[in-house]
Amino acid sequence: MSTTAELLKGAAELFPGEVVTQAHVRHFDLPLGAGRFALITLDNGHDHTKPTTLGPQSLANIDAAIDQVEKEAADGEIVGVGVTGKPFIFAVGADLKGVELLKRHEDALAIGKGGHDVFKRLSKLAVPTFAYYNGASMGGGVEVGLHCTYRTVSAALPAFSLPEVFLGLVPGWGGCTLLPNLIGAEKAVSVIIENSLNQNRQLKGKQVYELGIADALFEGADFLEQSLIWTASVLKGEITVERPAIDRGEAWDQAVAKGRFIADSKVHGAAPAAYRALDIIAEAKDGDLQKGYDAEDQALADLIMGGELRSGIYAFNLVQKRGKRPAGAPDKNLARPVTKVGVVGAGLMASQLALLFLRRLEVPVVLTDIDQERIDKGVGYVHAEIDKLLGKGRINQDKANRLKALVTGVLDKAEGFADADFIIEAVFEEMGVKQQVFAEVEAVAPAHAILATNTSSLSVSEMASKLRHPERVVGFHFFNPVAVLPLLEIVRGEKTDDASLATAFGVAKKLKKTAVLVKDAPAFVVNRILTRFMGEIQNVIDEGTPVEVAEKAVEPLGLPMSPLVLLELVGPAIGLHVSETLNRAFPERFTVSPNLKAVVEAGKRGFYVYDSGKPELDPEVAALLKQGDTVLTEEQVRDRVLDAVAQEIGLMLDEGVVAEAQDIDLCLITGAGWPFHLGGITPYLDREGVSERVNGKRFLEPGVASVPA
Repeated sequence: MSTTAELLKGAAELFPGEVVTQAHVRHFDLPLGAGRFALITLDNGHDHTKPTTLGPQSLANIDAAIDQVEKEAADGEIVGVGVTGKPFIFAVGADLKGVELLKRHEDALAIGKGGHDVFKRLSKLAVPTFAYYNGASMGGGVEVGLHCTYRTVSAALPAFSLPEVFLGLVPGWGGCTLLPNLIGAEKAVSVIIENSLNQNRQLKGKQVYELGIADALFEGADFLEQSLIWTASVLKGEITVERPAIDRGEAWDQAVAKGRFIADSKVHGAAPAAYRALDIIAEAKDGDLQKGYDAEDQALADLIMGGELRSGIYAFNLVQKRGKRPAGAPDKNLARPVTKVGVVGAGLMASQLALLFLRRLEVPVVLTDIDQERIDKGVGYVHAEIDKLLGKGRINQDKANRLKALVTGVLDKAEGFADADFIIEAVFEEMGVKQQVFAEVEAVAPAHAILATNTSSLSVSEMASKLRHPERVVGFHFFNPVAVLPLLEIVRGEKTDDASLATAFGVAKKLKKTAVLVKDAPAFVVNRILTRFMGEIQNVIDEGTPVEVAEKAVEPLGLPMSPLVLLELVGPAIGLHVSETLNRAFPERFTVSPNLKAVVEAGKRGFYVYDSGKPELDPEVAALLKQGDTVLTEEQVRDRVLDAVAQEIGLMLDEGVVAEAQDIDLCLITGAGWPFHLGGITPYLDREGVSERVNGKRFLEPGVASVPA
């Protein structure tokens, strides 16, 4: 058997680029005369913008620190050991950059075992151990603390989670085993499965305490000082930590069953991580910790060598890195300041945009529309949303008053836009209407003002073609709901200049949106791919495949909602309009479904009714459908849909709609909620062999979103 030190040394050699975390040990006398204490501080030597991670060399450093305190504890030199982090950060888990480099199952197994072997020692010392969660704690960072006897948490802690399932892993250094044994299976399933699959939802310090993960909660200002006073009281027997008994009966089984239901509803069996985590939680019921740790090691190694984790890491890197440094964006120093924003239109989309600009830029925002009633409604919507933020305690009264004062509405564009720097239109999706609006705006706006369009499918170049200064027109396409979906497609028209484009990217950054530069091509990225995807579903239904078969066929993709539910969200009329736009551009590939047209003409909001609580085909829609007699199986439907999508993406990359396949994935993840665990769409098409079948080659190099050869 290899020793822990040998395991970690071998792993460290595979990962030369690790940002190494030190484990500094210092000694002092506790307050209240409680005795000599050893405190281990985890610190990678960088400030809080580079959080502390746990790669193999970092684990070896923690192991060495435990060697020291273990001897001191055995010799009676100390009464306890604490673990804490650098300012604002406790530790955010395993270093994923190292995980990406692993090529062999045994190396992956060594990472799991190495972490377990080090952390388990904390629970076996001759003295009590304490974790002080002082700042951001995730994954392996959380698990370090779970191996300690006691835990305290800072009320100022902004983010605490076990995000592994979100990325395609399991909490593999004790999380799946220890957490249910500490707080019960139901709460553990909520943290490990539910929060992870809800876009990696984070807990705050107070919630960590309320869940029973931490034994005490202290304010951030003097957190460590208060934690040490509490520690002294515990060691002296003045404070006894009471923890509720864990229900190991039916409640445990019900919690696991609920977890499986949540996983099914989110990933439809298409991603293994959640199910592996639930298997381990189920096994942890009898409290046999070592059995749980062995199962974690095995699951961790299997998942590290699978495509889902590699896709999850790829997606994570796209959003965290590529999303923050958009490919092809001009020099940010060319961007002009934006001190006032104009919004043409006061409908729901325009009002949502006004609210976003107001909250993020905190500059005057003025709405215009064709009559005062619409304008008042738009401004009223923004005011009502500000009141909601106030009611939830997200902003104070002073800020609410200030924001409300900044938003106004006027009928006269000349009055509203004479001093605006950035003017965005969100009017009816019709070229003539948009050209007229821009002509009116150009006549009254200052020469430097950017004219942005929120069009979802129309040509930005054509929209700008009749203006004196087409160089300042830029596509600025948001996704609905504006407050939720991070993507912003920034479209460069034929004449758009660098300063206008740079200003658009500068504004996007202030809006906290993920901006992707897109060529002015029909429907840009997300709507073009989704329309091809939906069009193929629509085609097989029109040809004769039952609606439920067509819908079920794409379940293995683990999409957030089925195609026809998505159509309902978008609105059938908008779906039809985009398919007509694309049909004009590419008639050989994009069809206009006669059945969809019939649904829109009948004024139906969608294909389903929800009388029983779940979607069922609306009888009135069923009566409208005219179908052929070609019935396909689920597999045949799936092949047709995926082949169509692979073909379209190949053509888009050939046309230069975006710089690389990575941008397609970034758009679908942030603009259409495409599953993180798939890495977007191109890794999935590569993994399933569709890319090569359709285009003769993969979209991504082997080793990108897949296990290196």
